[in-house]
Amino acid sequence: MDLDVFIERHRASWHRLEQLVKRSRTLTGAEADELIELYQRVTTHLSIVRSQTPDVATVERLSSLVAQARATLTGTHTPAWRVFTRFFTHRLPAAIYLGWRWWVPAGVVFYLVTAVMAAWIASNPEVQATIAAPEDLREMTRIGGGYEAYYSSNPAGSFAAQVWTNNAWVAATCLLLGVLFAIPPIYLLFTNALNLAVGVGLMFGAGRGADFLGLLAPHGLLELTAVFVAAGIGMRLGWQVIDPGKRTRAQALAAEGRSVVAVALGLVVVLLVSGVLEGFVTPSGLPTWARVGIGVVAEVLFLLYVFVVGRRAAAEGETGDVDASEREDVVPTAV
Repeated sequence: MDLDVFIERHRASWHRLEQLVKRSRTLTGAEADELIELYQRVTTHLSIVRSQTPDVATVERLSSLVAQARATLTGTHTPAWRVFTRFFTHRLPAAIYLGWRWWVPAGVVFYLVTAVMAAWIASNPEVQATIAAPEDLREMTRIGGGYEAYYSSNPAGSFAAQVWTNNAWVAATCLLLGVLFAIPPIYLLFTNALNLAVGVGLMFGAGRGADFLGLLAPHGLLELTAVFVAAGIGMRLGWQVIDPGKRTRAQALAAEGRSVVAVALGLVVVLLVSGVLEGFVTPSGLPTWARVGIGVVAEVLFLLYVFVVGRRAAAEGETGDVDASEREDVVPTAV
């Protein structure tokens, strides 16, 4: 093959492809079709040159042109760090914020139910007697007893990992099983409220309620909020089975399910922070006000993250779902 003749014959096609690549943002439909055709043609030219007359300059020129055309047709790759950053600055906070009408009421009801049951247990020795024997109750509620010893029962690192694993399992159960008509999250919230009420009621009944709340607050505020978020988002997923709105049930479940995955991944981080607080701050020798203060700061920071960053992301159109380019194609449906 005569390389000079080959170059002269196809020079116009190469030049035209360069022009279309430079104007890729303003192409008409016909020009976009032409770009695809020329990309395929020049790719063939590159293959011919490489196999028959491997001229370095020509191969480099055509390789660069083909790479630019391919990037124009397929889109540029988004760096992993940018995807990671956008997840935590837009997708995750928006997904949690948009579900606040579910998880905030869930939290309010949880605290009310816990308070009522705890007051009932604290004021009724007969009820306390049904929970455990008198000597066991004294052991659990005394200074340095069962409830306090629990937080230092294992080395801080392993205890934090154990707590994190358990709470992550509870949150995942709320999120994933919420599709069963929202019943599992409600059940898990109630059982957790009952367990908490027993501890609070027994400690208040023994006159050590303030001490017990001082142990709970450093990690419990953030931990419980994470559980409320998981339960609320899970219940919202379950509601899509009952009332998918203007979407088909499959479309609604798919969209909400992808948001659930985002929330699940985010809560892993939130519960990790809670586990670290429970493993290292709660049993520490810091004064109660300092430990509680750390817990309050962690809770406030999370709420600011949701209601400031999340609200802003939602206002920009973020829904917690994946980008449109990553979703499945859907067929328009009449409503």
